Amino acid sequence: MTHAESVHPGDAGQASAGKLPAEVKPAVPLLAYQRADVECDARFRWCCWSRQTGKSFTKSLRRLLRGLQRRRTQVFLSAGERQSRELMAKVRQHCAALKIASEALGDRYFASTRFKQLEIRLPGGVRIIGLPANPQTARGFTGDVFLDEFAMHAEDRDIWAAMFPTLLRGDGELDVASTPKGIANMFARLRDNPRFSHSTVTLPDAVRQGLDVDIETVRRSMGDEELFRQEFLCEFLDEATAYLTYEQIAACEDADLEKYTPACDLHPREELYAGVDIGRRRDLTVIWVLARRADALVTRSVLEISGATFRRQFERMSEYLRLRSLRRCCIDAGGLGMQLAEEAQTQFGKHRIEAVTFTAGIKTQLAGRLRIAVEDQRIRIPVDEAIRNDWHSIERRTSATGQMTLGASRRDGHHADRFWAAALAVQAAEQAPGPIEMLRVKPVQYGRRGVW
Repeated sequence: MTHAESVHPGDAGQASAGKLPAEVKPAVPLLAYQRADVECDARFRWCCWSRQTGKSFTKSLRRLLRGLQRRRTQVFLSAGERQSRELMAKVRQHCAALKIASEALGDRYFASTRFKQLEIRLPGGVRIIGLPANPQTARGFTGDVFLDEFAMHAEDRDIWAAMFPTLLRGDGELDVASTPKGIANMFARLRDNPRFSHSTVTLPDAVRQGLDVDIETVRRSMGDEELFRQEFLCEFLDEATAYLTYEQIAACEDADLEKYTPACDLHPREELYAGVDIGRRRDLTVIWVLARRADALVTRSVLEISGATFRRQFERMSEYLRLRSLRRCCIDAGGLGMQLAEEAQTQFGKHRIEAVTFTAGIKTQLAGRLRIAVEDQRIRIPVDEAIRNDWHSIERRTSATGQMTLGASRRDGHHADRFWAAALAVQAAEQAPGPIEMLRVKPVQYGRRGVW
């Protein structure tokens, strides 16, 4: 329990609607658009803000103050457990800055499921509850709700249906905030809902109001004009040419999965398959490891290597290849990857290591297998912004002869390494030989004839 004396629930409760308590102004510096959002008294609030403009910082402060003012439980739903922890950490920072007494409870599993519930208790019986977004976690609470990065939520329509009744009692409030991710999601649909108060803040808007960022440096460094428009100019881009839509990718995300797991921590009885996309300077080398569980392929580890020597890359790759539970691995053997693929086959056997040379036909086949797995939701992946954008960067193109090809023009000089590593891992899993079988027999007995 952290005790302090400056701001108390009674003070916040008596603050006039739309005004910050006097103690907040010097303790938590806010830019004009952040202050306008914190002081807004709209019941339903929709915010489409650029990346790195302080969405989570502002919204966590807004809901903290509104919760104290209204003496009402606040429920935060984030895209995954990591995002939930970061959001709740911001609440603790606000409590410390404003000297609000608070108690953070340890991790507790929500309603006997695998989802972890984070909770901060404030004076006056006010609770702030942080949860990874899921239709199961969205049920069972009465209070105000904050949907953090709502465009990234898997099963967003089911979450919306499960969560909205939470608001019916006691004039519950709802804040929805995100950066756009295509047009086929609930966040995009809410931009035209007249019941919501709307706020859109692009990176140029934020800079004009005091945010210290060099926009041109960000644009040039990103090297991808379309992603820049989406992430920083808040444009809702049509996904007609995307090979995998954000909605399809989100449906395969599992907030309970870790992105990276060391080889030594993988279970020795898991049935593992790997895909390796090789890079050197501009591109990443990505090792994607899948485990077969019933009819699903579950991501167990995604290792990203940048700028390492080939020797170092082979050492990291060998950590997984030497696992007896790794049944098969497909390695990009084109150009830079040829030497690594040959060395892997020499040390670990051609029956376990498949060297794959990328051609237009092979890429279409690999991408097709991954897409089918995504459409059938037979593959589970961690919640991760880099993976999501990488998978979405693949475009369908039509040549002058009418032939469909695949490319990643949205990333200048980038080859969607995480996408192709995952596609190679799916190839390894689906082309693997049948299960290892064992037949128990009696000891061999020889006849007593012949010369011994």
